Amino acid sequence: MNDLREFPGSNPETQTDNTPAGKLVQDIRAQQSLAGGVAGGLLGAALGAGIWALVTAITHYQIGFIAMVVGILVGFGVRILGKGIDTIYGIIGGALALVGCAGGNLLAVLVSASIQEDMNFLTLLSYITPDVIADIYQETFSPMDLLFYGIAIYEGYRFAFRQLTDEEVAAIS
Repeated sequence: MNDLREFPGSNPETQTDNTPAGKLVQDIRAQQSLAGGVAGGLLGAALGAGIWALVTAITHYQIGFIAMVVGILVGFGVRILGKGIDTIYGIIGGALALVGCAGGNLLAVLVSASIQEDMNFLTLLSYITPDVIADIYQETFSPMDLLFYGIAIYEGYRFAFRQLTDEEVAAIS
């Protein structure tokens, strides 16, 4: 069995950086909330998906740039409720932006089908199964979707991180 020893820098959780910058980073990390970030991202994804479906229902066109709006809403939700500076917050933002776009696409198709068939939306939802959802995605997928989903993922990642105040930046410098 290997002799495991802790070396400086090997385990950041057991080390304390007593510099002003180190203390500031520790204080910021203490304010982070992973659960809050996920909740904020889910709220942003739901709002973004609803906007996506509404715009599609009104215009009868799927406007890909709405994906950017979804990503921004998710990112800000993660940022505001998560207050995170660690990479995981960006990953959550990107992943939930993708979920919001996929949800928006699905909702747009369901709203359009509800209107076209003159069927109550909730009644239509009662017929939805995972197989139907897979068929919808197969029928409506376009290679251009990948571009817009990528933009949403990027925006969700980019906007998910807490912004440092001028005082915090000055303390680190």
